[in-house]
This record gives sequence, C-alpha cells and structure tokens, in this order.
Amino acid sequence: MSDSIIYPKALAKGNLIAITAPSSGVSKPLHDVLKQAKCVLEELGYRVVEGNTIWSQHKCVSASKKVRAQELQSFLLDEHVSAIIPPWGGEFLMEILPLLDWELLKATAPKWILGYSDISTFLFAYTLLTGFATAHGTNYIDLRSATPSVISSRWAEVLGTGANESVEQVSSDLYQSSWDFPKPGFNLDTPTVWKILGKEDDPTYEQQMTGRLIGGCLDTISILIGTRYAPVQEFSQQYCHETGMVWYLESCEMNAAELYRHLWQMKHCGWFENTNGVLIGRPAGYSPTQDFGLQDALHQVFDNLHIPVIYEVDIGHVPPQLTLVNGAFAHVSSSAGKGSIIMSYT
Repeated sequence: MSDSIIYPKALAKGNLIAITAPSSGVSKPLHDVLKQAKCVLEELGYRVVEGNTIWSQHKCVSASKKVRAQELQSFLLDEHVSAIIPPWGGEFLMEILPLLDWELLKATAPKWILGYSDISTFLFAYTLLTGFATAHGTNYIDLRSATPSVISSRWAEVLGTGANESVEQVSSDLYQSSWDFPKPGFNLDTPTVWKILGKEDDPTYEQQMTGRLIGGCLDTISILIGTRYAPVQEFSQQYCHETGMVWYLESCEMNAAELYRHLWQMKHCGWFENTNGVLIGRPAGYSPTQDFGLQDALHQVFDNLHIPVIYEVDIGHVPPQLTLVNGAFAHVSSSAGKGSIIMSYT
C-alpha cells in the first residue's frame, strides 16, 4: 500500500467538469444561478456536463440517496471527466457513503473534487479512505460571478497545479460580513485579521506550522466520528508519520458551546494526535454562549496539547475562502493579522 498522497491530474482549459448534487440540489426558482455558473465556467475555457440531480430539491436533498450515490460514482468513474463540482452543500451527504463502491473508487484514477460545507463530508472521507487529494473551496453556485473574489478564484490555479509542484495563497484584505444571495459576487466589506490564539495582543509574533492538510466543515465531518468513513489515525500513520498534520476546520451553524463539544469529542477520539497546528475559519451563524466564546473553546481544547491555533482564517462559509487541498503538505505562516499557505503536492 502506498504511503504517498496521490494527486489528480492538473486541471486544464478544455477539460470536462461534471456538476452533480450528492447532497442538496437547486429548486426551480433558482435554476438561473446554475445556468449562470455554467456560462462562466465555459467562458473560462472548460467544458461542462450536468447531472440530473442538480435540478431538484425535496426534503433537504436533490434525490434519493441511491440516485445521488449512483450519479456521483458514475462521474468519478468516467475517464472523460477531469473534475467534479457540486452546486453547493446541504445536510445529508453522509447517507450516500455506505452506497459507494470504495474498492472500485480506490482502483480508479482520482479526479479533482471541489466544494465545501456538506461536500466536505465526502472530501474528508474520500481522502482518508483512498489517499487521493481533494479540494476544499468555492462551490459551483459561487463561480457564477463575472468578477469573483481574487482569493476564491484561485481554485482554478490550485486544481491546475500538478504533482510535485507548489502553489501559494495569501490572506484576503477584506471579507464579507453578510450574504446577499442570490445576487452574484461578493460584497467584501470588513478587514480580514488572522488571529494567533494566545498572541492576539502581540502583532510582532509570527506563527508557523507545517504538515499535511486535512479537515472540512466541523458541523458535518464530526458526525463521521466512530464510523469506518473517518479512519483519521490510520491516515495519519500511513501518510503523515513523517510530516504530521495541519487541521483546518470551519463551522456553519454552531455557537461557542457547540464548537467546544465537537472539538472536545475529536480530541478525545485521538484526531489531534500527530498534529502540528490548527486553522479555524471564520465561523458563520456563530454566537457566544453566555460569557463563553470561541477563544475559550479553542483554549480548552488545544492549550494542553500544545498545538498552535490560527483562527479567523479565510476558510468556509464567510467568503472569500482559500482552496485547501486535503493531503497536500502545507507551510503556514501568520503575523500581524496576515497569513500565507504554501501547498506542495508531494
């Protein structure tokens, strides 16, 4: 068994990108946003094939779990498809995991899969179970803007980077404080400040960390704890025994107490063993719990592990967001509220 991460072939103009909805689809009143996204991708020089699942939505999902699993797997096995981008996240992607033929997927050349929110449930499991790299970043709906965020639009460069090559991304200048969906584009209105846990009052302090990236949306990947779809320690031993890991985590609907409970569970299941650092994205839908806040949760979980934490990072539901590759070797640096991540596909 290989102990090296396997990276999909670099995405190039003219390649075929498949759009499928393994979690939520898009209801009829919003079909125009799918058409807009397709036009933008085609203008960028890619070919697009759309699955049937993206056009419907009922009881939080695009179709039955069987149909969703079949369509996703068919695109994963299609040698003509170079990348897969779901329209957006959702709620119940975990339902399809038992229906996929994992042995067949392991034996098939990987292709890039890009997304976040509930899509990270699949990205996380797919990388852990196969050793194939996946990309946590912008979704299909957000690609429809003719003038996207410079940060979020780096997805094409990240997916266009080949094995044994590197790509660098830097923190944004501004982030978007609220959504105006379905209006395309981002309204970046608030200064971005990456914060180093315990060093918030020292602008001269520089935090660096290195390791293989792994992570996703805390709301959804944490439900995989204890299942066969999250062999974190086996992944760490096989692929990260020399490099260690850098976790990246973001949240969508959690208050401070919920964040603490989920991180506490991950900690006591051994997920943060062999970890050199943690990146926490700007939390969406967040509120403190009485006088207990995000910083309290992070201190409670990571202080006695002596794991450095950088938070308010450009990851996840509060745009713009970096495109982070599960399995890539990362060098992260942050000081004075800014940061950079260099990912090497080794």
